[in-house]
Amino acid sequence: MSDSSSYLSLTGVRVIELCNVAAGPFCGMLLADMGADLIKVENPKGGDTLRSWPPISEGYSENFASLNRNKRSVTLDLKNPDDLSKFKTLIKTADVLIENNRPGVMDRLGVGYATLKDINPALVMASISAYGQTGPRAAEGGFDLTVQAMSGIMSITGEPGGEPVKCGVPLADFSAGLYAAFSVVCALRTAQSSGQGTHIDVPMLGATLGIAALQTSEYFGSGNDPVKLGSAHPRNAPYQAFKCRDGYFGMAAGNNALWASVCEVVGQAQWVRDPRFLNPTLRAQNQQVLCEMLETIFMHADAAVWLERFRARGVPCAPINTYSQVLADEQVRHMQWVRDITLPNGVKTRTFGSPVQFDGQSVAIRRAPPALGEHNAEVFGEGQ
Repeated sequence: MSDSSSYLSLTGVRVIELCNVAAGPFCGMLLADMGADLIKVENPKGGDTLRSWPPISEGYSENFASLNRNKRSVTLDLKNPDDLSKFKTLIKTADVLIENNRPGVMDRLGVGYATLKDINPALVMASISAYGQTGPRAAEGGFDLTVQAMSGIMSITGEPGGEPVKCGVPLADFSAGLYAAFSVVCALRTAQSSGQGTHIDVPMLGATLGIAALQTSEYFGSGNDPVKLGSAHPRNAPYQAFKCRDGYFGMAAGNNALWASVCEVVGQAQWVRDPRFLNPTLRAQNQQVLCEMLETIFMHADAAVWLERFRARGVPCAPINTYSQVLADEQVRHMQWVRDITLPNGVKTRTFGSPVQFDGQSVAIRRAPPALGEHNAEVFGEGQ
C-alpha cells in the first residue's frame, strides 16, 4: 500500500469537533483524512453517543470507529466553568470549529459564533443542523429519517404503490457532512488570506435537496411530483434491476448505442427499430413492457451469465451485492480501500478508508479512532 503525507493539504490546520453521531463526525473525519489536526471534544459522561452503537468489540463501538479515525479525543463539560474556559482557550488555537447541536444550544452554552469570533476572529465555524440556523423550522430537531421524510426522498424510494421507505444509507447525514467539509475548505482560503473567519450554516434539509437536483428540476420543469419507480429511472431505460433465473442483477443501457448492444445480447436485434424503443425517452415511457420483455429472456439464465455477456459488449451492469460481497470484490481489493486498524482496547478489526487517491497514492490512516478522553493530557499539556 502506498501512502504519502505530501498530499495532506490540511496539515497545520487545527479543527475542533463538537459533534455527535454522523453528519458532524463525518465532516471532521474528511478534514482529518486530509491532514487536519482534529481534536474531538466530548462530554466526559459517555462521550459521542455513537460510542454506544453496536457492533461493540470488547467494549468499543465499530460504528464509532468508522467515523472517527485520525482524531484526538478530549473530554470537557461545557456546563462546567473551568471546562468552558479550557474550551475557549482551545478555540484560540483553532482554525475551524464544527458543531452539530440544535440551533441556540451553542449560544446558551456561551460559545456561540458571536462570542467565539471575538476570541478568534479568523475562526471558521460550521454548524450542521436539521433545518438551518434561522427560519420557522430552525428550532426543530431532526435525524436522518425525519430529514429524508421532509426532503421528499421517501416519496420516491421504494416500489410503486408501496409504503414509505427511506434509503438504507443515511443520505441526509452524509450529504450534510460532505457539504460542510467542502464549505470549510473553501472558507479557510478566505480566512487565511483576510484574517476574517465566517459562520457556515449547513442544513441537512438543504444538503439533501441539493443532491436531489434531478428530482427538483423534474418538478420545476413539468409541475409534476417525481414518483416511486423502484430501481428504474424516470428518463432512461433499460436502467434498473432485472429478475433472472437465480435472482437479480442491475443493468443500465443509458444511450442508443448501449441499447443496440443489449438487443444483440438478448438476440432481439429487431427491437432497435421498435417505435416504442427508438430513444431513451420513449424507452422510459414504455419501460414496464420493456422490462417484461427482457425478463422473459433473462429467466433462461443466471445472473452471472448475463453479467458476463453484457460486460463483453461494454454494457454497464453489476450484481446486486451484499456488503460482504462488495467488500470482497476484486476492485475494492485492488484500490486497497479496506484497511486494518487496531482499536484502543487492542482489538484488531477492519475499516473502510478514504476512497480517494492522489497520483495513485492512498490517504493514510495516521491515527486509530480514540478512546474517550485519550488525549486529554497530550492536548491540554502542549500549551494548546
